[in-house]
Amino acid sequence: MPDFLVVILAVVFVLGIAINIHEFGHFIVAKFFGMRVEAYSFFGLGPRIWGFKVGHTDYRISAIPLGAYVKLYGDEATASLEGGESEGEKVPDSELYELRPRWQKFFVMLGGPFMNIVLALGIPFFGAWIYGVPSMPAPVVGVIKAGGVAEQAGIQKGDRIVVFDGVENPTWERIERDTLVSPDQPIAMTVERAGQKIPLTIKPARADIKGNIVGDIELQPDMGVEPVTVGTIKADAPAASSGLQVGDRVLTFNGQTVRNTAELTSQIRENKDAPAKMTVERNGAQQEINTQAKLDDDGVYRIGIGFGKGAITTREQVGIGKAASFAVNANLEIIRLTGKVFGQLFAGQRSVKDAGLAGPVGIVQIISQVVKEAGFVGLLSILAVISLNLGVFNLLPIPLLDGGQIMVLGIEKVMSWFGKTLSMAIKEKIQLAGLAIILVLMVFTLFLDISRFF
Repeated sequence: MPDFLVVILAVVFVLGIAINIHEFGHFIVAKFFGMRVEAYSFFGLGPRIWGFKVGHTDYRISAIPLGAYVKLYGDEATASLEGGESEGEKVPDSELYELRPRWQKFFVMLGGPFMNIVLALGIPFFGAWIYGVPSMPAPVVGVIKAGGVAEQAGIQKGDRIVVFDGVENPTWERIERDTLVSPDQPIAMTVERAGQKIPLTIKPARADIKGNIVGDIELQPDMGVEPVTVGTIKADAPAASSGLQVGDRVLTFNGQTVRNTAELTSQIRENKDAPAKMTVERNGAQQEINTQAKLDDDGVYRIGIGFGKGAITTREQVGIGKAASFAVNANLEIIRLTGKVFGQLFAGQRSVKDAGLAGPVGIVQIISQVVKEAGFVGLLSILAVISLNLGVFNLLPIPLLDGGQIMVLGIEKVMSWFGKTLSMAIKEKIQLAGLAIILVLMVFTLFLDISRFF
């Protein structure tokens, strides 16, 4: 299948599920309360292009490819965005959205973000329950980049990180993630060495990964001893021309024992483009391989191999309780890191361009990269992240979004205490103002996406 077709299918798969699970949340809650649903557009806004009717509901594809929507009878606030006003059919008052109590409208609005969050929790939950949770290495330093920021900070091989950015006994995962969102930001840490606790400060280096600026403390944890097996060989790479084969187990590199994949990767990078000798085990016999790394487009020296299943990625089988805890913690960590990045923006510690904000083009790029590297199974993780962000973003009190609708319900409730109401004309103006805000955000993020190409 052509690459462009795979990318198109991947984008439709991820965004289609994330957006439609959101609209399904509105749909199912409205149906639960007995409200009549006029239309369910599972692709696009605006006028109907094609569809079919089941009962009172028209399931359709609409003209403007900017999402999806559910239209309820009696809810005309967004009629201009959803293909016009309701038809003249007489609908019982008991089925009209507008005549329902505000608490029911609140749950209808909440249904979309709720389903997004359920999906974001469900993907890591079932992954952890079926395949287990990854066992992260202890925060013990195993590999340090020569001349890198870790070495400059005074960190040594064998040090155990006991405090990082104010967090005591951090996991390696916590260290790694906090580093990614803190380029050029001094981070206080404490290492334990020979029974003594030594306070240090490290400033993660700036690294550009496909246009996104991230932090790198230029060290790796001690992964212990694991088989290092060649899983893939990139065509036209040094590994291919040197005679390496898939299935070879790497034993030494320039006479140094290779204990794990992290050590081999570090040894190759530090050796740069100097000639190197590798000892591999193939079919029970040892062979000497001469190779020479070359500089990749991202400025890293590689020989063009990927590691196979011989490398140990330990996963611990867990029950339902621990799988649920893993899913909740994974989502809370995404929210925490997102909040940390926005905090840096408001504090002036990070520029908007470096914040990693992704618009339509950026999202397509991310999906394209993931599907090419990990296939459609790899899209599940990005689907969970996008669904979580979609759910949380929709709860913001911006008109047109669900949070804005909930805000309007709150305003109406307060006004009702004084015998006042919001007219339909005002509601429509509020929704159009919200559309303008969202379009400005889309244009802004699109500008950031395009600027990364240059």
